[in-house]
Amino acid sequence: MLKKTDKPTQEQAEEAVRTLLLWAGDDPTREGLLDTPKRVVKAYGEFFRGYAEDPRQILSRTFEEVCGYDEMIVLRDIPFESHCEHHMAPIIGRAHVGYLPNKKVVGISKLARVVETYAKRLQVQEKMTVQIADCIWEVLEPRGVGVVIQATHECMSTRGVHAHGVSMVTSRMVGAFREDEKTRREFLTVVGTFEPHKG
Repeated sequence: MLKKTDKPTQEQAEEAVRTLLLWAGDDPTREGLLDTPKRVVKAYGEFFRGYAEDPRQILSRTFEEVCGYDEMIVLRDIPFESHCEHHMAPIIGRAHVGYLPNKKVVGISKLARVVETYAKRLQVQEKMTVQIADCIWEVLEPRGVGVVIQATHECMSTRGVHAHGVSMVTSRMVGAFREDEKTRREFLTVVGTFEPHKG
């Protein structure tokens, strides 16, 4: 990760956008594009704000007064928007996060914020899945963690093979979610990626 002193200035970033507009074959001085560099740089500040946030710090405040609750906690359908690090094209999806607490729990909004923090960086879906699960595992020290991400990748639908309607599913199971088939199956059933056999 870059040091703050290495970060280009606002003016340098806007000039880079003007260069890309020229490269694309347009005129950055025409009326419709005059404010585009400023808008793009502002948008990038929002797209990639995750670099300025520490997901481990987000999980640092926990609660132990839960009357001995030790069953699975699952937060489903956390929406996120990210960008692939290969083409900087959008990745749009939902994350499902679950864990088995070990004497302490965290506010559910914090789980969503961890997903958001990692999503607001240049990403590969597989890496993002691992980062979210490992962060929760390391900070909360639960008995197990499960993360499933389902997303569509515009680098695949708007370029290259131009395949529309395709989604990618990745998962990361740690602790009891990996070692105990019953726990893993319960989690996958709760998040809707596993249908129990009926017979």
